[in-house]
Amino acid sequence: MTAGELAALIVSICSVVAVVLLALGVVALFRTLASMRDTVEELRAETLPVVHELQRTVAGNEARLQQIDELLASARTVSGRMDSASRLAYLAFSQPVIKAMALGTGTSRAAKALRRR
Repeated sequence: MTAGELAALIVSICSVVAVVLLALGVVALFRTLASMRDTVEELRAETLPVVHELQRTVAGNEARLQQIDELLASARTVSGRMDSASRLAYLAFSQPVIKAMALGTGTSRAAKALRRR
């Protein structure tokens, strides 16, 4: 066996070992990808119902928020009307009440002054 034949034998053995190692690596990679594909499918199967339920909940809450918004608008309207009514009542009753109290106070002072004399 010559040195060239020995070198060719060593190179061919190393090549076969490298091909076997690469084949094992590719097989491991395919197993990992298959496992990952299964995991993604399980995740999709579990999360899709949750997402649909979340969408239904959000839609229901949007309707409730709309109702609450309408209630708040009605409350603002009622509050504004009550404020206007109380202002109107104040303006309507304050002057006569003040005048009546002034008349009563003046009358009582006059009566006291007349009693003292």
